[in-house]
Amino acid sequence: MSFADELAYMSATELTERIRRRDLSPVEVIDATIERIEARNPSLNAFVYHGYDDARAQAKEAEEKLMTGTDIGPLFGVPTAMKDLLDFKPGWVTTCGGIRACKNFVADAYCTYAERMEKAGAILIGKTNSPTMGLRGTCDNYLFGPSRNPFDLNKNTGGSSGGSAGAVADGLVPIAEGTDGGGSIRIPAAWTGTYGYKASFGRVPLLSPNAFAGDTPFILEGSITRTVSDAALALEALAGYDARDPYSLDEKIDFAATTTQSIKGWKIAYSPAFDVFPVEPAVANAVAKAVSAFTEAGAVVEEVKLGIERSQMELADLWCRLIMPVGLSFLESLKSQGIDLLKDHRDDFPPEFLEWADRCFNMSVLDFFRDQEIRSEIFNAIQGVFADYDLLVTPTLACMPVDNATDGNTLGPKTVNGEKVNRLIGWCLTYFTNFSGHPSASIPAGLVDHKLPVGMQLIGPRYGDANVLAASAVFEQLRPWQDTYDICANRPL
Repeated sequence: MSFADELAYMSATELTERIRRRDLSPVEVIDATIERIEARNPSLNAFVYHGYDDARAQAKEAEEKLMTGTDIGPLFGVPTAMKDLLDFKPGWVTTCGGIRACKNFVADAYCTYAERMEKAGAILIGKTNSPTMGLRGTCDNYLFGPSRNPFDLNKNTGGSSGGSAGAVADGLVPIAEGTDGGGSIRIPAAWTGTYGYKASFGRVPLLSPNAFAGDTPFILEGSITRTVSDAALALEALAGYDARDPYSLDEKIDFAATTTQSIKGWKIAYSPAFDVFPVEPAVANAVAKAVSAFTEAGAVVEEVKLGIERSQMELADLWCRLIMPVGLSFLESLKSQGIDLLKDHRDDFPPEFLEWADRCFNMSVLDFFRDQEIRSEIFNAIQGVFADYDLLVTPTLACMPVDNATDGNTLGPKTVNGEKVNRLIGWCLTYFTNFSGHPSASIPAGLVDHKLPVGMQLIGPRYGDANVLAASAVFEQLRPWQDTYDICANRPL
């Protein structure tokens, strides 16, 4: 076994501890990470930008700090990746999800993830694949093509943080960035057997020229990891007040400590379909079986109805209308700089994006407020659960991973259980908590046919990140999933 393979599935928690003890040097860790990416990424298509020179320079600086006893952060020396969407590091290319006209576009700014992870001592090694403008739950685009699932290379990773999830599952990095405006952390986590954590809105600040851009729906940055403890470690680095974000919470929590809490005596609500979603039998059966772990831990699990009356198709279309202004606003800002992508590079966008852009461009203020009223119905339904329960559990997704397309435009299924769904997001039970702002995570619930992962979604009360992390850690202890990565590690290159 090579040194790169030996480090591949080490957690960030263990990795940084070994670096602190000087069992490992930051330079050799980064060199080993680059070696593994170079060997495995060509078949995976997880990384689309390599920041190797910057990473090696940072690793050398980190080694000097280690030798001189300089104060170091909680993620010191840990390699990580950021997403290639609206996520920036000065000097690095950002293609906004594989827009061909943006293949050389560089933004002179930091996103929250890059800024705070580097401050915590982590070393960014590159950027990962994402769909165009993030408008879908799959990962594919015309510039780079699809990210391939390390459990089955014919399958998609899910999106929009698909490259990040694939990289983590395949042992390329222990932690990678996800952004989540409709499930983009949790969706690919479900399909790649990783742990995807979306914090309460406001917990992680969002840095944007439009300080109010992240509230409709609720959007934030977070992490995809292989362990709950690594997710808590990442949240420690990412969370905290930032004066540039009017919604950011001025509150400090020991998230690592929450992962040692008991859930004995908790009341857990279980919704097999979030009231309105068709769910494939394989997914439903896996999640129903996984939920029993909480009973073993001393919790009471009860099946519930939330009282949602609108159809999943109507609500998926609502999400598309709410998320589009974020993308359109960014494109308008480029237009003010003389870059009119929708006019001069229209063919760089998939037809589904163009359809929703055209439908939403001239929406009225009254349309917007009507949509907010519908969104409020979902908020109220989820809030109602927490009057009586400590946690809400659902499947993360309604279906198993889809096959990758060959034209750069992989979509979700047309139907689930014979019921028509919105192919961008309608098969994802994740976007409801982007309407509501509740913390939520996707945790590996097992494999179907000993091959493909299924995710289970854990949702906590508003600002109840501690509930989600505590329940996640208990589940991880009772139903460990680390052995499933043997499928990825042994895949043909």
